[in-house]
Amino acid sequence: MRKNIVAGNWKMNCDLPMTQDLIAKIITELPDTLNCELMVAPSHPFLYAAFNASLETPIEVIAQNVSQHENGAFTGEVSIDMLQSVGIQTVIIGHSERRNTFLESDQELAEKAKAAIENGMRVIFCIGEHLEQRKTGNHFETVTAQIEKGLFDLTAKEWKQIVLAYEPVWAIGTGETASPEQAQEMHEHIRKFVADKYGDKTAQNVSILYGGSVKSSNATEIFAKPDVDGGLIGGASLDATSFIDIAKAF
Repeated sequence: MRKNIVAGNWKMNCDLPMTQDLIAKIITELPDTLNCELMVAPSHPFLYAAFNASLETPIEVIAQNVSQHENGAFTGEVSIDMLQSVGIQTVIIGHSERRNTFLESDQELAEKAKAAIENGMRVIFCIGEHLEQRKTGNHFETVTAQIEKGLFDLTAKEWKQIVLAYEPVWAIGTGETASPEQAQEMHEHIRKFVADKYGDKTAQNVSILYGGSVKSSNATEIFAKPDVDGGLIGGASLDATSFIDIAKAF
């Protein structure tokens, strides 16, 4: 049974006092019950503080990135063991900014995902096309290639630790949003692609999130689509009220 998930990706925002303040405000805004898993991804230096502040709440603190290497001469990198030592069990891998700005390859992302899975972590694996790929009709091919190259070395059992996040790159931070129908069309295509490889049971159990300028004003309509299981939220997750309003959309 797949789960509804709303995850806030804070990107490179919020110093320590701001992180603590935002966590506190989100906790204050929490309703008595939520119909989704709620996650936040602060910057690496503040994961431990956020984790401790979120204890005894339904909020899971997750990481924005991780190295595929266990340890060693990798200056500036953060290992799986480091994340787990401060309580982190879920990590975002393959965000478009990692792919495009930091030029992480499909091979690197596959290695990261495999290493995280083998160490018992849950992975939110990001996929998505650029505007020119959509305009030329290559958006389905682009997204399925990213899944195939990044995750098809995993077993069906390992897919239980995978969450997919479809993010049309042209709709991230631009104010543009894929229509609910466009989101559903891609999510349905993704689920069928996974089913063709791993079977319908695996495909029906994987949560597929939509990311791309989700706001409290459009979340209900987007989340109502049958193959949309939540959102990976960027800018709107930096405002506690907006973030919780999105989570209440289920």
